[in-house]
Amino acid sequence: MVDLTTTYLGLQLKNPVVASASPLTWEVGTARQLEDAGVSAIVMHSLFEEEITHESHELDHYLRRGTDSFSEATDFFPEIEDMAIGPEKYLEQVRLIKEAVGVPVIGSLNGISKGGWIHHASLIEEAGADALELNIYYIPTDLDLTGKELESTYIELVQAVRSEVDIPIAVKLSPFFTCLPNVAWLLVEAGANGLVLFNRFYQPDFDLESLEVVPNLVLSDENELRLPLRWIAILAGRLQADFALSSGVQAASGVLKAMMAGASVAMLTSELLRNGPDRAAEILADLQSWMEEYEYDSIEQMKGSMSQKAVAQPAAFERANYMRALRSYETALP
Repeated sequence: MVDLTTTYLGLQLKNPVVASASPLTWEVGTARQLEDAGVSAIVMHSLFEEEITHESHELDHYLRRGTDSFSEATDFFPEIEDMAIGPEKYLEQVRLIKEAVGVPVIGSLNGISKGGWIHHASLIEEAGADALELNIYYIPTDLDLTGKELESTYIELVQAVRSEVDIPIAVKLSPFFTCLPNVAWLLVEAGANGLVLFNRFYQPDFDLESLEVVPNLVLSDENELRLPLRWIAILAGRLQADFALSSGVQAASGVLKAMMAGASVAMLTSELLRNGPDRAAEILADLQSWMEEYEYDSIEQMKGSMSQKAVAQPAAFERANYMRALRSYETALP
């Protein structure tokens, strides 16, 4: 019998397929469906720093109403009011989902500053989360902000959250760093137990009829697998941290590639949104069949077998691969 078990953030998981943050992991009913389909852990929808900040300002407004407050304060956060779920609702949902499922539940915080909102990390822990994912989603637009300053903000954020909680922490990163390996190492040194590669930044679009900038969510495709695959393969075995591959996993082949690169888990979002929770069961069945056909006894046996440290030609992950890719296209021309 093939052993699909893996370890991620110190958690013993029955297989490497994890449902990452999406509307499916927010409701108790769909969380149960995901568990029934075989996912080994659930990452909850993020609690955003802006939602916590909004609640704080709203409370302050009502406390001061009738004294020195101004009516303009009522629309201080017009956009956030539409999207906010509020920290109390979020914590209650962590409790409900934790009670409803038997797999580990990973809470998620999305923010960038070192404000008092990081105290909610400990509240998420108290609500029952088995681990915490820091979803760092920040678009630097300040011309005076240097890359080093931004990286220092990330490091200090992880240090601050680490001081608040005892549960494991994973950091979900973007690929847009000048020297990703150094940033990854600094985050692990700051207290991160795992790294999730990568966060997808959703790019806005222009509506030519209304002449407005509008949100635009495009689900990932399998081509997006290559970027996290490459970086996990480069970093695996060099850092004392677990890796989760996120973006582009649409089939058992994506899970297999993630494991061979050195990841501990493969996270699914887009594929589950397209096809529903039961898609996880199909992927797991295909995963087991492939491993049986190619005589792999366990996930641990294949983990990292295609990482840069393990392959015969490690330069394939670096500049040599760029040259080979270009030449392979040239040879295909008539």
